[in-house]
Amino acid sequence: MEKREAKSKIQSLSTEINKHNHLYYVLDQPIISDGQFDVLLKELKDLESVFPELLLPNSPTQRVGSDPLPSFEQVNHEIPMLSLGNAFNDQDLGNWYKRISSSIDSNKFEIACELKFDGLAVSLLYENGIFVRGATRGNGSIGENITLNLKTIKSIPLTLTGNPPSLLEVRGEVFIPKSQFLTMNQKRENEGLQTYANTRNTAAGSLRQLDSKITAERPLDIFIYGVGATNSPDFNNSHWENLEKLKQFGFKINPYNELVKNIESAISYYEKWLSKKESIDYDCDGIVFKINEIDFQEILGSVGREPRWAIAYKFPAEQVVTKLLDIQTNIGRTGSINPYAILEPVEVGGVIVRQATLHNEEYIIAKDLRIGDWVTVERAGEVIPQIVHRNESRRNGSEIIFKMPSLCPSCNAITSRLENESALYCTNAQCPAQLERLLEHFVSKTAMDIDGLGIKTTTSLIDNELIHDVSDIYFLDKNKLENIERMGEKSIKNLLDSIEKSKSQPFSRLITGLGISHVGSEVAEILVNEFKNIDSLMNVTADELQQIPSIGPKIAISLVDFFQKETNRRIIEKLKTAGIKTELENQNSGSENNLLNQQKFVVTGKMENFSRTEIQNLIKENGGLVTNQVSNSTNFLIAGSDSGSKLNSAIENNVKVISESEFLAMISS
Repeated sequence: MEKREAKSKIQSLSTEINKHNHLYYVLDQPIISDGQFDVLLKELKDLESVFPELLLPNSPTQRVGSDPLPSFEQVNHEIPMLSLGNAFNDQDLGNWYKRISSSIDSNKFEIACELKFDGLAVSLLYENGIFVRGATRGNGSIGENITLNLKTIKSIPLTLTGNPPSLLEVRGEVFIPKSQFLTMNQKRENEGLQTYANTRNTAAGSLRQLDSKITAERPLDIFIYGVGATNSPDFNNSHWENLEKLKQFGFKINPYNELVKNIESAISYYEKWLSKKESIDYDCDGIVFKINEIDFQEILGSVGREPRWAIAYKFPAEQVVTKLLDIQTNIGRTGSINPYAILEPVEVGGVIVRQATLHNEEYIIAKDLRIGDWVTVERAGEVIPQIVHRNESRRNGSEIIFKMPSLCPSCNAITSRLENESALYCTNAQCPAQLERLLEHFVSKTAMDIDGLGIKTTTSLIDNELIHDVSDIYFLDKNKLENIERMGEKSIKNLLDSIEKSKSQPFSRLITGLGISHVGSEVAEILVNEFKNIDSLMNVTADELQQIPSIGPKIAISLVDFFQKETNRRIIEKLKTAGIKTELENQNSGSENNLLNQQKFVVTGKMENFSRTEIQNLIKENGGLVTNQVSNSTNFLIAGSDSGSKLNSAIENNVKVISESEFLAMISS
């Protein structure tokens, strides 16, 4: 066979195999037998082996896995992959609905109802209809490149059908069907291998295999639930229409999705699937409700890491009874003294639970929990174990009432409560246990990512007075480290190399690592993009912070309090001296990027040529600031059609109102 003929045959076979893959794995409507399918696949493999130069990355034969990788590359999500807020009862859901209605000044909107799969969220990127990159959610802003592993999932199309846009990113949830999970575990048991505990952890672990051949052996599946970044204007109308378009491109969309017109119908959908969840062949832990209209989604925006326009209404958690053996406390990185329960080990939802959170003293008193009680335990959100209630009828008089310590268990300093807070705090800012937790957080993967500073090493460094705060990590002396137990020459070199490497971590990682209350990795990304450098952030006011979308009063007050403390300012100066990045990189200081000179803009209403998000990005790219609420410090309101209360507020505050075209003229000049 000549090369030209082979190329044509390979294209023909690939198209046919992709069609049968879609019919089998997505639509569950096979039209040929497994044997016939295997014949087609073998013919394609044989041709590709004879003409290896014709083998394409999106060939159906490439689903078997590739050679192991040394590690995963990082991927920046152009649009953050947000997580969902939770509702646990009808009242929670009703409150969410009222907030939505109030924010958009209407109760006339549709709600998309979707089953909440218990799997792992991923991003899939397609260019010109070809699957080019897949990534984990990660921290929402940065994930891991797991393209080779995702290619092994047969329900993920390697080539899209129809007429997809040249750039399309979709989001989905990878899971393992329960029936396949049981079959896989039975096979492992027969082979004398350890069985897996639950489908979610197994799916997540499968996707993070450096050897994609291992991933290919796992029965992974996927449902696509939304659109990420795209260069097409065809996805700006409604979430439901977007899913229909994705279905036409060959993506697997959950067939049980439903579009309803009011909250009562949404609750009925929840109740229907709560009663039927055991009949579903995958783990489902609740229902996701999303506002259907994209315009409303943009108006509502997000707060922190959660979109305001969506919520997860969780199913009641599985509950079991066990014995409360003891109540102990630990000290958090902010000095909070946190009680937790030691339980007689018990299995809850496929996981062995030995401890449970007790939140604070008020929680213990309210539930009248005593050491020795028989208690009912559940995994809240099927993740964090917690005690639901005690079984008073089983008490025999030997139970012990617990009292929070008046002295810190670590340093014996007096404990106290802050005004309007239920948590108990150690009053010693130099408390070793508090510093241990903060250091543990500072060196973690989501912060400065320093290998070699485990709990035992950190404790030794603190005990030997080599570390008094996080900045001391960067001034550790090799000679002094040699006197630390279990620190040999090689481990010292590896530690110092890792510390030096961490100096190249982006500015946002430092903000995350400082351990500021209510400031996680996603809030840190928002802050560094807004303020660009540590000095600006250290001197911002709470009012200015609250002008930023997604920054509420708790975050604002916490930030201001943190940077007002002289000890924290000294730590920042030491980190600067050490060479840590304290400003956002790749910021062009040319005049074109400072055109708007930090002037504050609010965007409202429906634009003609751009979405509100695109307008907001243009403002930021040109050196302006975007805020969510109109105030007397706002410089401009960009008003589209159907502008509401923000337009009235701008008029009241004498804020200049401009149109979309006037704004574009402003930046084009």
